Amino acid sequence: MTKTQKSLLERAAAYEGRSLTDFVVSTLSSAAEAVIHQHEVIRLNPAQSRAFVEMLLNPPAPNTALRQAARKYRRSVKSS
Repeated sequence: MTKTQKSLLERAAAYEGRSLTDFVVSTLSSAAEAVIHQHEVIRLNPAQSRAFVEMLLNPPAPNTALRQAARKYRRSVKSS
């Protein structure tokens, strides 16, 4: 961190009446939560939301590929 950056952070922390450590940890935690939220939350429009719920409530019958994947998974889990 440069002296200018540290001075900026100290100034901001002082405005909020907090220690530099408290200010930095709090600010970084908020930024980390925002990044995680951006990457882990799925946003659906109303039509997508309805389609998603419909698939949950009335899932299609499993096809051959899904049955094969399930058998492969069961074999790998049992052997591990």
